[in-house]
Amino acid sequence: MRIPLYIIYALLAAFFAALVPIFGKLGLRDVDSTVATVIRAFIMFSFLLLVAIVTGKTNTAGFDHRALLFVTLSGLTGALSWLFYFMAIKNGRTTAVIAIDKTSVALAIFLAWLILGERMDAKTAVGAVLIVLGVLLVSL
Repeated sequence: MRIPLYIIYALLAAFFAALVPIFGKLGLRDVDSTVATVIRAFIMFSFLLLVAIVTGKTNTAGFDHRALLFVTLSGLTGALSWLFYFMAIKNGRTTAVIAIDKTSVALAIFLAWLILGERMDAKTAVGAVLIVLGVLLVSL
């Protein structure tokens, strides 16, 4: 049985995402969270630009105004997420912040159903509710 590539990518994303709050908390001890977020964003930009150049993925021919709008909105919402995440990590209990942040999974499932028209069956809805219940158990 061959594991689909998207599953491997998703597992790698989860692994690296799990390291973000750990490294973030360690780096935020005596640093302003907003400045840390700016530095993090610059590092990410530089790294991703290098990856795009090395892999030859710098062609923006498919970007029309609509695509650019939604990629821009995604970037802005991601930046706001990082900003508030680092503020929360600096000022709160890391495990609670991590758990609360993961409510975004349940919210994204709902928004994917509402906005993108993705399938919402009972299994998916129960899974989303269990995520929220898990967050409550970990964060309270």
